[in-house]
Amino acid sequence: MRVSVLGAGPGGYVAALTSARSGAQVTVIHDEEVGGTCLNRGCIPTKTFVASAELLARTRKLGAFGLELNGSIAPNLSKIVDRKNTVIKTQAKGIRGLLKSWGVALKSGRGVLISPTEIEITAPDGSRETIASDNIIIATGSKPSEIPALPFDGKNIISSTEALDLREIPGRILIVGAGVIGCEFAFIYRELGSEVTIVEMLPRAVPHEDHEISEILERELKKKKIKLLTNAGVSKTVPHDGGIRVLLSDGKELDADKVLVAVGRSFNSDNIGLENIGVKKGSRGEIIVNSRMQTSVPGVYAVGDVTGGILLAHVASAEGIVAAKNITGNTSEMNYLAVPSAIFTSPEIGSVGMREQEARDKDISFRIGRFPFRALGKAHAMDEISGMIKIISDEPSGRILGAHIIGPHASDLIHEAAVAIRAGLTVKDISGTIHAHPTLAEGIREAAEDVFGEAVHVGKKTDE
Repeated sequence: MRVSVLGAGPGGYVAALTSARSGAQVTVIHDEEVGGTCLNRGCIPTKTFVASAELLARTRKLGAFGLELNGSIAPNLSKIVDRKNTVIKTQAKGIRGLLKSWGVALKSGRGVLISPTEIEITAPDGSRETIASDNIIIATGSKPSEIPALPFDGKNIISSTEALDLREIPGRILIVGAGVIGCEFAFIYRELGSEVTIVEMLPRAVPHEDHEISEILERELKKKKIKLLTNAGVSKTVPHDGGIRVLLSDGKELDADKVLVAVGRSFNSDNIGLENIGVKKGSRGEIIVNSRMQTSVPGVYAVGDVTGGILLAHVASAEGIVAAKNITGNTSEMNYLAVPSAIFTSPEIGSVGMREQEARDKDISFRIGRFPFRALGKAHAMDEISGMIKIISDEPSGRILGAHIIGPHASDLIHEAAVAIRAGLTVKDISGTIHAHPTLAEGIREAAEDVFGEAVHVGKKTDE
């Protein structure tokens, strides 16, 4: 069986490896380095920036830990970028090695579907070849979205791509969009020394997270002296004093050296030949697929961001596995019940399952348990006491519906809740499980206990 994969991001290369492991003859066509946006311009490079910013923040608290430093520590953005590039190269080499070990052929160039079983590849040198396949997997990903008032110029008005390659720390950076990308960069550049302002059209930061998580994050933004302007849009921009002046919809004017636009992503579904073979797209340009990742054309599958679903690398990889299994004779369907997400702000955010408002909108009877990090001994030992753990459970059964964490290592802690939701576990299953002390994970058990008012380390509530 011949399988061709268009795209080498976390959806594409994982689909390729899964297909090859099942005995398929696999070819991957890619017009950029393997790893896609996640490795080259997203997840991994931003986390290298986060690591540098977090370490810098820790050094500023050395005195609180009884440590003395003679001299000073200052960020060198050029060296941070160099380290980021080294990490990317190392990871890309690893992916290439995996593909090679399983006999996957890599073809560099622009791929266009010319039939349900054929892809024409235009190589970097302009030469062309056509490869035939029994099945095709489209994994072309997404790119940063532009808005009319802020067209990218790569210098003053930038996307997350350019923000990861700046060699000098901007004195003033204006971030448009308080979602995942915008907030992560806000904390990064503030820690590096920039004056940061965020403009968000919606009423709160990280608007797709649980409202209590947003409230706590906004408090942390304020502590860091990051200015957040909500319910505001950008109406116009003009060059000003070597930088740019931004006019907001409410009449305010803001000056910045750089404007980072982080308002979402658009799908890479154009100019890849979908119209040649009749693959159906949605109103936003996303490729329409079913739970088996099949498109409207038999034998053609699509995975990852280009399908317009949950735009997360780990979801793309899961979809790639599902597509590959269906192609190679093992029926499989995607299950989006317990998809965890992580936001690497300071503190981190981890979430999975229902938000409180979603439960209300669905008229579900539910209970909530909360536990603050400041009540954990390990959090005090780390000097990271901001945030809380929130668990939402079904009222009659106690089954866990959602969990939302803002605090240290939230991106790691959330997976206990993800497993619980996936397995249909109850808060009693969590609270009845002994958790090691002293750990941050104890907070999950206490939050589960708090659903029924049984948390040990919560003071007695009194009626006023």
